Amino acid sequence: MTTETGQSSRSKPSDDDDDAWAKLVPLDTRFSDIEIRFNDMVICSETKPSSSERHEWCRITKNLGQGSATLRNISSDAILVDEAIISKHGAVDIISGSEIVPGPGLQDYLQYRFTVMPAPDSRSQLLKISIDPDHAKCSICLNVWHDVVTAAPCLHNFCNGCFSEWMRRSEARHQHVLCPQCRTTVQFVGRNHFLQNIQEDILKADSSLRRPAEDIAVLDASSSIQSNLIIGSKRKRRLSTLVSPTLEERDSLRLQCPQCVATVGGYRCERHGAHLQCHLCRGMMPNRTNIQVPLHCMGCDRPYCGAYWSSQNVTHGESTPVCSPETFKPISERTVTRIPFITHEMNRHEQDITQRCIAKMGRTVQDVVAEWFRLFNDRQIDRSRMPLNHAESITASTHVCNECYNKLVGFLLYWFRVTLTVDHFPADAAARENCWYGYACRTQHHNEEHARKRNHVCRPTRGNHPS
Repeated sequence: MTTETGQSSRSKPSDDDDDAWAKLVPLDTRFSDIEIRFNDMVICSETKPSSSERHEWCRITKNLGQGSATLRNISSDAILVDEAIISKHGAVDIISGSEIVPGPGLQDYLQYRFTVMPAPDSRSQLLKISIDPDHAKCSICLNVWHDVVTAAPCLHNFCNGCFSEWMRRSEARHQHVLCPQCRTTVQFVGRNHFLQNIQEDILKADSSLRRPAEDIAVLDASSSIQSNLIIGSKRKRRLSTLVSPTLEERDSLRLQCPQCVATVGGYRCERHGAHLQCHLCRGMMPNRTNIQVPLHCMGCDRPYCGAYWSSQNVTHGESTPVCSPETFKPISERTVTRIPFITHEMNRHEQDITQRCIAKMGRTVQDVVAEWFRLFNDRQIDRSRMPLNHAESITASTHVCNECYNKLVGFLLYWFRVTLTVDHFPADAAARENCWYGYACRTQHHNEEHARKRNHVCRPTRGNHPS
């Protein structure tokens, strides 16, 4: 196979007309980047900070697509890739961000980070994109969107707070909610995360377009659209009117809101009232913002119907999907009997060690989680890494879905583990060294030996990750 030899960029490149598709960036800033200009290249560079001698130590071959390459060790000794040992003649796939040591240890060798460069087409395309702020303004307040929502079918965009207030007034005065811009009947409205990113970029580029903090606070207080709302569905009032329903009508009935069919718990839906579709059972419930029963999980902002229909004494029926209240209830009413699968970044070795630590202490998973949730509720735990929305607002009385509760349990078990002293660990786990990248390590997901050999329930000491 024909290959090219790459050198440090302090030397003249072998072909000035070829763009580098990747490079090796030394963590020691005294040394220059190594540009990789060919699809198959032997790397010849300094390997030790104490010597200026260059050695051929690896071959990097570009894989199909833009994101990865294969590194083959051609040196006389082992090298390290993301802490994994690659023996002589061994090979491993690398991706942008992989850290490489051209020797068997950190002590005497340089460290490089593999970085994939953007494709030339992508770079030129990014330079051509331009946005006129006038096209990113809410037609109600005439300012750049804030927490943008999109109405359908017309696809016009507004601030969440502006449209929420418009919707409340429309429902009180009219039979339909009309689009403020084109007067089309709105059937659906939801948050638009793509346009939210554009809005943030516009405000970064021109800070003069930012609104005062007091105005933002008023908008946030008015915002009521947390998830997708269905507005003005033409639901039939009585099932008995459908003598021989078609397949489409049967599908519609399976999503029927019980309070659209009849008065339940003293309430019946307005004909064109806004509805939420439960994330779990896909059934409908009215979007009643003036009651104390939560309709959304605070951890993920998705709608769940279990708590609402339980408060209305409605149970699951053939034509009315309704979730059990067990699927959506306060944290204080929940219990856990085993370590959730998502705990410790789904590393089964770490989960087993945590389970054995708990057993060695003569405790149960529920005991540990209850203890650490008390500390959490008393704000004695840093919440910055908590994988839930609205982390600072979550308390024992907060309603969360099963998935978010498992994430909370995993978060608490992380803090339980990092505070344990070595005498609480099983003998085979006590002597393990911490992985450089801690919980953020990618290698633990595809290298079984690395996942078992190193401790990953720890704070990263490498990479840009919060500790």
